[in-house]
Amino acid sequence: MSDPALQPTRTVVGPRAMGRRGQRTRQRLLDRTADLLGSSTYREVRVVDIARAAQMSPAAFYQYFGDVEEAVLALAEEMVETCGPELASLVRDRPWGGPSAWSSAMGVADGFLDVWDRHRAVLRVVDLATDEGDQRFRALRTRFLSQPSEALVDILTERRAAGSPVGLDARAEAGVAISMLAHVAAHHEGLEQWGAPATDLRQAMARLLFVTVTGDLPPTSSQSSSAG
Repeated sequence: MSDPALQPTRTVVGPRAMGRRGQRTRQRLLDRTADLLGSSTYREVRVVDIARAAQMSPAAFYQYFGDVEEAVLALAEEMVETCGPELASLVRDRPWGGPSAWSSAMGVADGFLDVWDRHRAVLRVVDLATDEGDQRFRALRTRFLSQPSEALVDILTERRAAGSPVGLDARAEAGVAISMLAHVAAHHEGLEQWGAPATDLRQAMARLLFVTVTGDLPPTSSQSSSAG
């Protein structure tokens, strides 16, 4: 996806070596890359397109990134750095006992849906490249999902130590629950087109998480609607 004929011979500038002006320019290029990913397929985005959208020359792009993939990796890294802790906090910093547990489960479900809707273009590329075997994107995806997964492991471990019913291995349950939330968040539009109502998808996500954490039956439909 790079344009070799346009690449200068100079070394790409790392973000930590830049001044404020360079950081702003780099971020501008990343923002335009994200815009193009939202309107084009990953394979269609070219360096000249990004440079044109940012009102720069291709040579300016290559001062900051080696190719389009490197820019997308930088976008994915930014997303992981901000949204990984965000999702972990959604899990860890909520009450999981008593009547508040259902609201907590709904909040986590909403948080996953929100993150995927905000970063859908980048996350779609991360999933595609991971499925194709790109270890760089695989490592980012693993690091991203491991943060809420570790938070859920902590919650399950703490609750079981306090007398909550013991289920399966905490890591197994946390891994399955977080993977499920991520998958549904990534594909909720398709599921809605298939005929699953958005409100029911949201509650289905919350119900699985609620059972995983509490070991109890989730609220009835009327109770969960009023609580959510």
